[in-house]
Amino acid sequence: MILYSFRRCPWAMRARLALRYAGCAVQVCEVAMKNKPAELLALSPKGTVPVLATADGVLEESLDIMRWALAQNDPQDWRLQADPAAAQHAEALIARNDSVFKAQVNLYKYAERYPEHSREHYRQQAEPWLAELEGLLEGRPYLLAGHPSLADAALLPLMRQFAGVEPQWFAEAAYPRVRSWLQGWLASELFKAVMAK
Repeated sequence: MILYSFRRCPWAMRARLALRYAGCAVQVCEVAMKNKPAELLALSPKGTVPVLATADGVLEESLDIMRWALAQNDPQDWRLQADPAAAQHAEALIARNDSVFKAQVNLYKYAERYPEHSREHYRQQAEPWLAELEGLLEGRPYLLAGHPSLADAALLPLMRQFAGVEPQWFAEAAYPRVRSWLQGWLASELFKAVMAK
């Protein structure tokens, strides 16, 4: 089983997290995005990562890969099967992360490419999302339960990217729970393992 990946890509990152957590025996093939291997393009002509080649077929979307991995093995109930309402909430959070917040991070990170507004303006557009996550983390270490879920792992890479744009601002911003949640993930053995060179 081969995962075509790019180490710093947030989508590949979350696919690796789920595969590692589920204990899937997978060979990670690091892709140079300017020189994509023919094998990757043969499996997935769009040429983006992650792509997982399994015995059952090819998965080309990070969320599909995450769900596939959790269907193999989910020891901590990342799928929140014990709480269907929370599982539904997870889907809604991931959908917003992957659409609205993704666009906001892109504008914020590459503000010089979008001179219609300042970087500060783009950051402020994203702050209601941070405030919402801050509220979800009240009284618990993870977004929707006392343990990690698919939502935590799926949201983590983009939040890491957001935090890295202006680290000083993020370190002092009024979102201590989001900061603690992110730092906890980044310090975890699971995250360190999937980010090892």
